[in-house]
Amino acid sequence: MAEDKEPETPERDPNTSDMFGAPAAPPPAPVPPPAEESAAYTVIARKYRPRTFEDLYGQEAMVRTLRNAFASGRIAHAFMLTGVRGVGKTTTARLLARALNYETGEVHAPSLDLKVEGRHCRAIIEGRHMDVLELDAASRTGVNDMRELLDGVRYAPVEARYKVYIIDEVHMLSTGAFNALLKTLEEPPPHAKFIFATTEIRKVPVTILSRCQRFDLRRVEPDVVVQNLEMIATNEGAMVEAEGLLLIARAAEGSMRDAQSMLDQAIVQAQAGQTVTAASIRDMLGLADRAQTITLFEQVMRGQAGPAVETFRTLYNFGAEPGQVVLDLMDHVHGASVAKAIGPQALTLPKEQAARLAAVGASVSAGNLSRVWQMLLKAHDEVRRAPDAAAACDMALIRLAYAADLPGPEEALKRLQSGEGLPGVPPNGGGGGGGGGVAASMGGGGVSAQARVMAAPEVQTDAVPTLNSFADVLNLIKLKRDIVLQLDVERYVRPISFRQGAIEYEPVPGAPNNLAQRLVARLKEWTGQPWLIAARGGGGAESAWERQKREALEVRAEIETDPFVVSVMQAFPGAEILSIRNIPLPDAPDAEALEDEDDE
Repeated sequence: MAEDKEPETPERDPNTSDMFGAPAAPPPAPVPPPAEESAAYTVIARKYRPRTFEDLYGQEAMVRTLRNAFASGRIAHAFMLTGVRGVGKTTTARLLARALNYETGEVHAPSLDLKVEGRHCRAIIEGRHMDVLELDAASRTGVNDMRELLDGVRYAPVEARYKVYIIDEVHMLSTGAFNALLKTLEEPPPHAKFIFATTEIRKVPVTILSRCQRFDLRRVEPDVVVQNLEMIATNEGAMVEAEGLLLIARAAEGSMRDAQSMLDQAIVQAQAGQTVTAASIRDMLGLADRAQTITLFEQVMRGQAGPAVETFRTLYNFGAEPGQVVLDLMDHVHGASVAKAIGPQALTLPKEQAARLAAVGASVSAGNLSRVWQMLLKAHDEVRRAPDAAAACDMALIRLAYAADLPGPEEALKRLQSGEGLPGVPPNGGGGGGGGGVAASMGGGGVSAQARVMAAPEVQTDAVPTLNSFADVLNLIKLKRDIVLQLDVERYVRPISFRQGAIEYEPVPGAPNNLAQRLVARLKEWTGQPWLIAARGGGGAESAWERQKREALEVRAEIETDPFVVSVMQAFPGAEILSIRNIPLPDAPDAEALEDEDDE
């Protein structure tokens, strides 16, 4: 019988690892498998993640600062990256780790030029480099976790130049963990670098922030997002309408990752070879048709309550959320205001839509737009809280339509003084069927205080009033209904002298410091001529308030000595005089009227 032989040990491939994962020989750089061999699909947000600092979109200021720091050798030992989600905090941290440990056959120093893959770049990108530790603070929040981490800081790196610690969402660390990190962060060993990333910078202790070099990553502008999406769509062989890309860019709210994720979802909305339309992207995002919401905005600003409600219900039936409609209206108010202040070229919208918003802004005052913005803010809160969001949106649109063209108090007074009519008020004072304006707001149960002020007949005065005495000044202030100035002048001004264009007075103790300046500005506005108003040390007569008080005391003293009042007070012991009022006597009957009654 043949002797049993031990099985031969197969020759081991030098590129394979043993059972403990240690390579028998340094393996060559791994080659990524061909696309057809990989069954897993890589999403766009990962596939197009920036590999160099030049690929970081919208963060030019940060890259410029880092480039200068690396060129001069002034590299900080700790970096704090903050910003909203999806702007590239973690990506920047990995790029920084590569830049700190960058090394090639020709380059042996930290460098931000990562176009050529360095010796450690592939391992850092794939997250398997032993000297670059990437941690999630949300899962390791305790002080024991931090102590375990810091125990390894004192050991030198194994392969690379620096041992880099990347801690994501660092604001999730506990107070004890932050305290354990303080001393090491203040005096770290020369071979250790810390890179922190957070979306909640206010939750990070100031003691930590003061030991880091902070970089605020900005939101990516919509036009930059659109350029990136166009490049990705071209590389992916997908055709997407430009308006659809703009919808995605606006919905991403400055987050490049969100925009790329939404583009990934949008590409599958159409079959291969077909164009992805803006309508399909709008349906995917749950947005209302922007052109229709601009029409709704125009109807509201024209005071057309009925058509506005019908337009909203059409959008609602097609699936638009009431809260989103209100947000779109707020966006349109903002766009119209910006177009009014800067021009339609400042709007990141198609030309037709920008022109429509600019037309609304040109036809409406800035004060009206500001008032509509405040009303929409309140309407948005109402729509969110209401049990029936659609009904709340209906009521908000009706309120906006009736108040959109309502002028402010100052504007209304100026129009009444100049003889102009108020917008939305017919000559006969009746209200239109669907219009808004003052007539509509005054209809119903009562008249608002603002409407009563605008409709008061006494506000119509001469264009240039003539002032012959200080009493005329007081009457003019009352006529103009400047209540605050009227109270201050009556209480704190003791007139000394008055002549056309000049007033001298003694200020009552406690008078406002700017009283003279306010009175000068108002009189110049109302009379059209400059005024000189000066305060003197003394010699003034009584102020209007002091005179009224003195006269009231004199009247009271006269009444208290009246024989009839004295007899009443004696008849009712303990009675007091609380107030004194002048009751007008009825008019004497007309003699001719009495004769006519006698004849009848």
